[in-house]
Amino acid sequence: MKIVITGVTRGLGRALAEWYIANGHTVAGCGRSGPAIFDFRFTHPEPHSFDAVDVTLPVKVQLWSERVLGSLGAPDVLINNAGLINTPAPLWKVPAEEVAKVVNVNIVGAVNVIRAFVPAMVERGSGVIVNLSSGWGRSVSADVAPYCATKWAIEGLTKALAEELPKGMAAVPLNPGVIDTDMLRTCFADGAGSYPKAEEWAKRAGPYILGLGPKDNGRSASVDGFEA
Repeated sequence: MKIVITGVTRGLGRALAEWYIANGHTVAGCGRSGPAIFDFRFTHPEPHSFDAVDVTLPVKVQLWSERVLGSLGAPDVLINNAGLINTPAPLWKVPAEEVAKVVNVNIVGAVNVIRAFVPAMVERGSGVIVNLSSGWGRSVSADVAPYCATKWAIEGLTKALAEELPKGMAAVPLNPGVIDTDMLRTCFADGAGSYPKAEEWAKRAGPYILGLGPKDNGRSASVDGFEA
């Protein structure tokens, strides 16, 4: 399969990209870290492709999509994984610029990627869009209100998108579960170490995502075994 993933330079995105490549799939990914992207290009040459892209910039995303679509065609699976979390604090203490950054990456970034890739998938008439949600997209927790808000938005945005897609396609908000990543350590500090590593998660999440299809369109999904 041809798979597009955002946020591949660390955490869940990196683990997914590595798993898909190891299992014979073609991956096109992006991330903000130039050195990490260079490393991906070195270790995983063509037909895979990796680019440094800020998903909050629609022109950059569009240029990236044109390169990917020109070489690979429409993806079979599009995974919006790129995301940020705010530094834990009561909402009234979170700086305005930090709120804006979390919203722009987690919501606007996902929309920019959808706008750039989904038309080609619609034209072909098949494909699955997976938008990474969170347990905090279906519940809440103190001190991460901006992050919760963006993941609740991803749930609603994805379900609305599902209503717009032609038959044969699917849009799925996916709760990955609780995994030991840099993002989780922002909230749980060293306590995050008691949760599974991203590489372990990818062994289950990778095939689970590939099993999603039209039957799952608009359904809030979760990777079993990784709930809190």
